[in-house]
Amino acid sequence: MAKAKAKVKNKKGYITLQDGRTMRVQRMSTWQYVVQHKWLYFLLLPGVIYFIMFRYVPMGGLIIAFKEYSPFQGIWKSPWVGFGQFQKFFSTNDFGRLLTNTLGISLLQLVLFFPAPIILSLFLNEVRHNGYKRLVQTLVYVPHFVSWVIVASLTYQLFNVTDGIIYQIIKALTGNTVDVLSQASCFWGLIVGQDIWRETGYGTIVFLAALAGVDQELYEAARVDGAGRWRLMWHITLPAIRGTIVMMFILRVGGLLNTGYEQIFLMRNDLNVARAEVFDTYIYLKGIKSGQYSFSSAAGMFKSIVGMTLVLISDRVAKLCGESGIY
Repeated sequence: MAKAKAKVKNKKGYITLQDGRTMRVQRMSTWQYVVQHKWLYFLLLPGVIYFIMFRYVPMGGLIIAFKEYSPFQGIWKSPWVGFGQFQKFFSTNDFGRLLTNTLGISLLQLVLFFPAPIILSLFLNEVRHNGYKRLVQTLVYVPHFVSWVIVASLTYQLFNVTDGIIYQIIKALTGNTVDVLSQASCFWGLIVGQDIWRETGYGTIVFLAALAGVDQELYEAARVDGAGRWRLMWHITLPAIRGTIVMMFILRVGGLLNTGYEQIFLMRNDLNVARAEVFDTYIYLKGIKSGQYSFSSAAGMFKSIVGMTLVLISDRVAKLCGESGIY
């Protein structure tokens, strides 16, 4: 018997079947739905509380970016200056240097670091020996759990001009002495190199999870047609994870002004500071060490607004290109 096709009527709670009969549908209220799925909401509760307390409530303090904040007067009694702090930030001689260094490091990461987890994931996906595959995955995940303090210490040990092994190798092969740690022109490459070594393996988790969902019948059909591994990767694997790549790319673009604080602060020194000063370190120095709380809050708000704008723009571009985006 053919199923009757239902159409929703204007009257709430009723549907009309194809044969003309009218039936009343008992709809579940919002509270009943919540009660029925109470344990799922209970599991969600800790995450919601965390974001409310440590993400949304502190946003109320951003009002000091529009004031001349004084700890002795408090937030509400401090004088209102409007966009004065932003004007001061944009007119300072440091703004151009900060923007150049931050974008330089971020764009270099986007070009060199962002594709690295994708490429490694594709290679790991081609490994057929499960034991060897798990071993390689474990080894490439380990650097992510090494703190930036240890990474900085290892970098200094490898590149120092006294007995650094990489420094000695470069000197023996080229005959030139390159002080990577103190030469400002090498700083961006040094930071991106650390990122690639530390985060590439851990970044493969998302892409390997996406690769696990690829229909294996597509590979079998392509092999029957004579496709080799490279064609399988190009015509099946990459298109299958294109949505994941686009989503991660959007998030990466949104963080162009977020280069991180700890890593750069540990690697900067008086000789490379011209290429090492970025928004994150500048906000720390001005806000925490110099006590310019309103000024540093204005700089941080500018950085956040630009990041949100970049996410929205890249998401819109992705949708125009036929991808789902993240919103």
